Amino acid sequence: MKMRSLVVSLLVAVPVPPAVAQEGAHPPHWGYAGEVGPEHWSEFESDFGTCSSGRNQSPIDLANFIQAELAPIRFDYRPGGGYQVVNNGHAVQVDHRTGSSITVDDTVFELKQFHFHSPSENTIAGRSYPMEAHFVHVDDKGNLAVVALMFEEGAGNPLLDRVWPQVPLAVDGRAPLEPGASADDLLPADRDYYRYEGSLTTPPCSEGVRWLVLKQPARASGEQLRKVGEAIGQPNNRPLQPVGARVVLE
Repeated sequence: MKMRSLVVSLLVAVPVPPAVAQEGAHPPHWGYAGEVGPEHWSEFESDFGTCSSGRNQSPIDLANFIQAELAPIRFDYRPGGGYQVVNNGHAVQVDHRTGSSITVDDTVFELKQFHFHSPSENTIAGRSYPMEAHFVHVDDKGNLAVVALMFEEGAGNPLLDRVWPQVPLAVDGRAPLEPGASADDLLPADRDYYRYEGSLTTPPCSEGVRWLVLKQPARASGEQLRKVGEAIGQPNNRPLQPVGARVVLE
């Protein structure tokens, strides 16, 4: 039941089997500031307790790296799979058609959606980035793997140039993307990464999530980097969580 709860919490607007829903289907009462902010998440629902009691929570500051022989992530993202953009009140999200995946640990994880937080949730060696994208994947047993991509300010991003004008400013708004958005177009050519074990960064904060954080950031213009905050109306990053006994591999 815990694993099913984890998947249902993270995956909500993609038309997939009922046991799999997308991040953003959470009750609207939690948020990122004040009485509904992260320090109060565990108070809203009985299954949100892990938000305060969990020992392997995300995001974290990635530091004190341990050298490891990390196998390359095998990306198999089909062109044009992102078919609609959603403002779910907690993030700007692009829902993805079936057929795209990554392979990690000899396991195939299907891409369900990618969404954006501004500023970044994870930090790297103490550095925060103006935006972070999360590519959310699930395997056939309901296990989750999230590829995280940092953004820094620079030249305008061609894919965001197409997606951002369609972002609804109303909560629960959605708009089609035609032609579809290709997730692969956001990724850098260098896909070396850090790895750690963590959790969802939104309620119910379920643990057991593989985090794969790309070392090479992407670039976006200042105007593009401000879009998520404009759509959500506030920063949408959960504060850093204690690393505890975990290690960060590179």
